[in-house]
Amino acid sequence: MDDDKRLNIAMISEHASPLALTGSTDAGGQNVYVDSVARCLGEMGHQVDVLTRRDDPHLPAEVEMAPGVRVLHIDAGPAHHIPKEKLLQWMPDFAQQARSLLEPRRRYDAIHANFFMSGWVGMALRSALRAPLVTTFHALGLVRREHQGAADGFPNERETIERALVHGSDRLIAECPQDRSDLIRLYGAMPSHIDTVACGVDTQLFRPGSRSEARARLGLVQDEFIVLQLGRMVPRKGIDNVIRALALLPRTVPARLVVVGGEQRIPDPETCPELHRLMGLSHSLGISERVSFAGRRDREELRDWYLAADVFVTTPWYEPFGITPLEAMACGTPVIGSKVGGIAYTVCDGVTGYLVEPKQPQALAQALQKLHAQPRLARAMGLAGMQRVHKHFTWGQIARDLAAVFQRLSSAGGRLGAAAPASPGPWNALSAPPWQTPALGQGGYAGWQR
Repeated sequence: MDDDKRLNIAMISEHASPLALTGSTDAGGQNVYVDSVARCLGEMGHQVDVLTRRDDPHLPAEVEMAPGVRVLHIDAGPAHHIPKEKLLQWMPDFAQQARSLLEPRRRYDAIHANFFMSGWVGMALRSALRAPLVTTFHALGLVRREHQGAADGFPNERETIERALVHGSDRLIAECPQDRSDLIRLYGAMPSHIDTVACGVDTQLFRPGSRSEARARLGLVQDEFIVLQLGRMVPRKGIDNVIRALALLPRTVPARLVVVGGEQRIPDPETCPELHRLMGLSHSLGISERVSFAGRRDREELRDWYLAADVFVTTPWYEPFGITPLEAMACGTPVIGSKVGGIAYTVCDGVTGYLVEPKQPQALAQALQKLHAQPRLARAMGLAGMQRVHKHFTWGQIARDLAAVFQRLSSAGGRLGAAAPASPGPWNALSAPPWQTPALGQGGYAGWQR
């Protein structure tokens, strides 16, 4: 450790356990974030307790995940998978169980809440644990609804909770400039109350290597122009846009799209509606023989897929941050991404790849053609991407930046120019019966209780 004191940190991530597989329905970037940040903070000498909901009755109460890092499974609702859109009703139980578990353990220097429901729990615990609350939203409800409309399945109370957290947290963490702008524009956050700390990438796991050797290991053809799409199999990821772009490429371009991700290692369109839709689209465009669905792969396997690709493509129409472009860049692969959210921050247009508008397959096809026609340019972009990652986006750097926020709060006695805590008023509007919040002791936030 440096001269800064060792911190005790309670990290709340109600639905995204660091122990969960990535790539499944409710496991993705937030799981990677919590896992990586917690490990790096532990390596720095800090003590981290990660609180996540028990979604399997066989999970132990406590798991020593890494030196200095414990995962604590909190009983809140049935011990099986529940979609995160349906979890809000169980947060009062989560808060009550967490307080009973944490209060006797140790004094905490900071509570780091990840996602709005974890923020709800953090607000409920803050006075009992006598620790400042730092909130990272990872995604904002109003932004999500701007882009997904009726497809957004979260309850309406999300906006009320997010507004209270924006004005009641001791600090807010924005993951990119767009996130910061949205907090100010949509929620009235004070600019001075926000620290911008990005997501990162594991540069030991994701690193350059031989493309031909990776293709040989994966059984891929050596002389094809391979376009990789990797991530969850959900409509907002824009995989259909990549398929349409592939169909626009001249037949003289020997392109193949490989889609990695989904619930199963062996993709089954009968059990995945989005996969069924995408397969139908590629068939209707006459390119089904040039689109391969590789299914879910463990994180340790992903490096080979990034290395094997000539270009990594991700063109969602909504993406709060997006870790996969950083993983590709760390492997030296150029990235074409849509000009949204964190992708517009991590990908430097014309330097590490290209930025295109979402839902514009023609623009994507043009960028793909350019990289196919200029392999030296593609290699230069891959090298520039790798250098950018190592300079700005390693998990070690991200953890140091977060620790600095926690240290400043701890030194300042918990508050650094934060707004006044949210008034109790809005919470009275939350609908019972799901909001029969248990009493959390004297000095707690009465407005969080019915």
